[in-house]
Amino acid sequence: MDHFNYKDGELYAENLKVSDLARQYGTPLYIYSKATLTRHMKAFEDALQGKKHLICYAVKANSNLTLLSLMKSLGAGFDVVSEGELRRVLKVGADPKKIIFSGVGKTREELELAVKTGIGCINIESEPEFELLSEVCRELKLEVKAALRVNPDVDAKTHPSISTGLKSNKFGLSPDAAFELYQRMAADPYVQVSGIDCHIGSQMTSGAPIAEATEKLLTLYGRLEEAEIFVDHIDIGGGLGVTYNDETPPSPYEYMAAVLKRVGERDVAIYVEPGRAMVANAGILAARVLYLKKTEAKNFCIVDTGMSDLIRPALYNSWMNIIECNKREGDKTVYDVVGPICESDDFLGKERKLNVQQGDFIAVRGAGAYGFAMASNYNARRLPCEILVDGDKVEVIRRRQEFEELWQDEALLSFD
Repeated sequence: MDHFNYKDGELYAENLKVSDLARQYGTPLYIYSKATLTRHMKAFEDALQGKKHLICYAVKANSNLTLLSLMKSLGAGFDVVSEGELRRVLKVGADPKKIIFSGVGKTREELELAVKTGIGCINIESEPEFELLSEVCRELKLEVKAALRVNPDVDAKTHPSISTGLKSNKFGLSPDAAFELYQRMAADPYVQVSGIDCHIGSQMTSGAPIAEATEKLLTLYGRLEEAEIFVDHIDIGGGLGVTYNDETPPSPYEYMAAVLKRVGERDVAIYVEPGRAMVANAGILAARVLYLKKTEAKNFCIVDTGMSDLIRPALYNSWMNIIECNKREGDKTVYDVVGPICESDDFLGKERKLNVQQGDFIAVRGAGAYGFAMASNYNARRLPCEILVDGDKVEVIRRRQEFEELWQDEALLSFD
């Protein structure tokens, strides 16, 4: 459920017409719904009610400071994967103890910052990373809590580019390798064993893979207990899918119920890292129809946004729902909805039925996650404006980039 709905044929973002917002703030325009984000956070909280837990919003999905501030106000912690993301959540006043640092390629500088910050947990992905973290802690004479990311070799049944839990993927350690490394960690004076971490992929539309992964984590948990190595949390990662087309992913309650059933009465907290499930359907990308071009082979609806603003369709061939901001009477025409970028793969959707005219506005649904976060200045295009709607109020949370900012960090030729 989200708060982008039609009223009398007009698409609304909560209580405001999307077409009015597009005219006022220009297009391309990212529009987010506060009510939707609030509802999604509550759904995860309700799903884990009665169990020690921490919901860590995955910053990589959308790192806008206003949205991070909102998530913090709703009680979320944060899952970060870079120094930049860590500094962003610290900028909004996040509690360091509610931050976990994931990622397969952390640098010495990133580890030093995390340790100095007093971060809640570092998710270690390899033996060399553990050794570097131990060295950093010894030099700083500071302790840090850590978990090992376990790769359970479970197929998340998702796109290969966003599957992360197979033994052929670069992420994590096998359960056996993790067990051996936990023994080393337990003897380390600075790196404290805190949890077991796992993340098997993104956009999962079934609860079966996470249930299978949880079983494997609990087997390792039992081995650690027998070795008198105790963890205080199990981090099942993120990955819960959303509905872009006709997918029917489980609700947060159904998703977490499968995990909680298996964890049972064990005295261990559950950590979860929702990103897409939290913010995807809380955002749309509005665009203006520039031209309707008809050829012998195709009809093209050419709009003023494309892969520089929303790369998911071009990168993953992802299906995203494209709708009219104003519903008209009459027949629909089948279009490829394409953008202005000089690439044949610059499309938002192919063979979509729309009833639009030149100058109309369309909206791409489900654009809140991995939309602006993956945007670029390709073709020297400005980054779009982002706004947050709260009932009948609206706030610009990122202004549209100025042309001069495209080259502000560059230099003209200064030598002959």
